Amino acid sequence: MAKKQFKAESKRLLDLMINSIYTHKEIFLREVVSNASDAIDKLCYLALTDENVGLSRDDFRIRIRVDKDARTVTVSDNGIGMNKAEMESNLGVIARSGSLQFKNDLTEDKKNEAPDLDIIGQFGVGFYSAFMVSDKVTVLSHRYGEETGAKWESSGVDGYTIDDYEKADIGTDVIMHIKPDTEDEHYSEYLDGWRLRELIKKYSDYVRWPIRMDVEHYEQQETGEVDEDGKPKTKYVPVSSEETVNSMIPIWQRSKSDVTDEDCMQFYKDHFHDQEDPLAVIRIDAEGTVSFKAMLFVPGKAPYDLYTRDYQPGLQLYSSGVMIMEKCADLLPDCFRFVRGVVDSPDLSLNISREMLQHDRQLKIIAGNLEKRIKSKLRSMLDDDRDSYAKFWDQFAPLIKYGIVSDYGMHKDLLKDLLVYRCSGKDGLVSLDEYVKDMPEKQEKIYYAAADSVSRAESLPQTEQVTDAGYSILYMTDEADTFVVSVLGQYAEKEFCNISSDDLGLETEEEKAETEKKAEENRELLDFVRETLSGKVEDVKLSHKLRSYPVFLSTEGDITLEAEKYLKSLPGDQFKDVKAKKVLEINGSHKAFQALQKAFAEDRDKAAVLAKILLAQADLIADIPLEDPREYTDLICSLF
Repeated sequence: MAKKQFKAESKRLLDLMINSIYTHKEIFLREVVSNASDAIDKLCYLALTDENVGLSRDDFRIRIRVDKDARTVTVSDNGIGMNKAEMESNLGVIARSGSLQFKNDLTEDKKNEAPDLDIIGQFGVGFYSAFMVSDKVTVLSHRYGEETGAKWESSGVDGYTIDDYEKADIGTDVIMHIKPDTEDEHYSEYLDGWRLRELIKKYSDYVRWPIRMDVEHYEQQETGEVDEDGKPKTKYVPVSSEETVNSMIPIWQRSKSDVTDEDCMQFYKDHFHDQEDPLAVIRIDAEGTVSFKAMLFVPGKAPYDLYTRDYQPGLQLYSSGVMIMEKCADLLPDCFRFVRGVVDSPDLSLNISREMLQHDRQLKIIAGNLEKRIKSKLRSMLDDDRDSYAKFWDQFAPLIKYGIVSDYGMHKDLLKDLLVYRCSGKDGLVSLDEYVKDMPEKQEKIYYAAADSVSRAESLPQTEQVTDAGYSILYMTDEADTFVVSVLGQYAEKEFCNISSDDLGLETEEEKAETEKKAEENRELLDFVRETLSGKVEDVKLSHKLRSYPVFLSTEGDITLEAEKYLKSLPGDQFKDVKAKKVLEINGSHKAFQALQKAFAEDRDKAAVLAKILLAQADLIADIPLEDPREYTDLICSLF
């Protein structure tokens, strides 16, 4: 029969697809197997109403055979098959899908008769991915209900032929003649049975029909000879047997009553190659606008590269048991990038390649559902299993905090309930919700101390006034915490209060008036200290926060001491000039201030020395390295 030409637009599309659309050549097998599965789905559905089909559900299968000498890979099915007209329609025009037409032709009644009917190949281009690895593709098919078969053959964009063909069995054989190897491409790998098995396990392990392959192994057989002891001689000979290589029914598709948590954890360890049990398993069976099943896991330990740019987040995405993407990052917000698992939906919109998902409404609906379920599970852990949550927090706290700060606080309402901190007077971690519920009725603010460790936070001079009032303090020891509370602003209508830089609101009017009076009486002294420390502090004032300590540093403006440390710790020098506006606060009731008053009245040089010593002490209390330790020791020695 004369060769037919693809239509011009089909020819361009085929050329584009072979060279550009699919980024991984190995997916050709997934596409051809998916088409075979669709063909079986159609005949299986027909068998529900046509007893002449003569096949039960257990009779359907897909076979893959390799002929290394002929360089061919053949994928066969005993599905519904195609006649010449359908070959012309489905294989002669790229992007026309017989599967999609079959699905559209079903009436609602017929769809209800076969609720588990999933047609994967709906866009009619996956078949042509075979040309990425083949220089010729032959399709032999015999449609159910017809007397003869048909043969379609093509070597790519140069066209195709369709002829009659005597094929005894119902179904389709797709014979791919694998290209010769080149310097850049090793096509012969697709003639290796183990490589094909690997691809089936990766992409098509959960196709609902058994995929069978010839597997070669060795058996010991007698040679008919005997050795010197009279024992029969044996040798090992290669023997082929056909085995099912796919699992067919994934664990996430099975009912919860059939799968224990131990089963899920073992699946996680086997599937994601992790030796540790996950901290939590999240199972989802969603129906509605978009139907999908998911099995998600919170790992027990962060991957070594989680906090690097090289880490690739994402969930494995399946459509009716066929893997579409190894890692679909669009299904998770960045704050939950640590979650691993699988999502399987028959409702996803795919464009012309199953590798390139449209960021459409269906995908966004799934992502939104997953986000809520992950948050709900983590909150459940926080409330009911604090030990597990503590392990989670130890591994993944930075992501939760970064999620609050990033994207202009878009996720702060989602994540704020997951924050936990050490707290004065309490054991273990305390959530913001627990802190607020435990606040005395007269307490108006959420007090926190920022430091690089709990012990340093506990030793801050400013804690005395808060604890003396009977209030607890949250210890924020992560450099990102000050940014977190800045984004949150408040929690449960309670304002956050940094005990080092904010007004604690704990003084009576009489106490404030007394401090202001003493400051006014010592205005000349405070101005002297400010001039002496010019360039090192923004202001000097008497403090109403201090009890037993002589001095401490507070700040003015948006940049706190903790924020300055954090910004300067970042790579690069873009924040090298960022500085907090330091304020030296002096305890007007401390003997150190009395010594300063006496020196100011009698010996201004000594008063200047004392002012510098007080600033150095405030720096040390704030864990700020001294600019010149030698100068500090000289100042101390000058007093003797």
